[in-house]
Amino acid sequence: MKMKAVLLSISLALAGTSLSAAQDAPISAAPPQELVIQVEVPAPPEAVWRAFTTSEGLTTWLTPDATVDLRPGGEWTARFPGGSTGGGTIVSLVPEKELVISALAPDRFPHVRAERTRAVFEFEGRGDSTIVRLTQSGWKSGVEWTSAYEYLVAGNAQLLATLHKRFVDGPMDWKKIFGDAAGKGR
Repeated sequence: MKMKAVLLSISLALAGTSLSAAQDAPISAAPPQELVIQVEVPAPPEAVWRAFTTSEGLTTWLTPDATVDLRPGGEWTARFPGGSTGGGTIVSLVPEKELVISALAPDRFPHVRAERTRAVFEFEGRGDSTIVRLTQSGWKSGVEWTSAYEYLVAGNAQLLATLHKRFVDGPMDWKKIFGDAAGKGR
């Protein structure tokens, strides 16, 4: 039940801000300033940080094939079965507090992917839980940028919901989800 409440709060927050603004604005309108999504994860900051900033951690919830080189200039890459990749290059970090990534958009948005956006993930302890907040900025004008923004509103909400699910239900069973394709993202 708590997972449904988390997803509902993410969805309502997005529907009330980003999505409605994007749907009502003409394509040539100024780009959104930033996309902000947050979720409360039922685990302490050190556990959430580990799940988010290590290759082993990412493979417990995001994809069966991930690479994290936790340093400025290092990669934070998720390789999904079928060949698509996500993530980006680490710009900066403050252990257990903040991870900044020069983020790759999905392949379907080649100009946005090449130019990148800035994704700031903040981790804030709150009792036995951690608030994870994503602030993504660097959006530009144009049809592809608007489409990428709209796609990533939902995609990044799903990303954070999946992180939450990992700490509610445990690590993902990739063999059960992808069968023999698990681990074959490259």
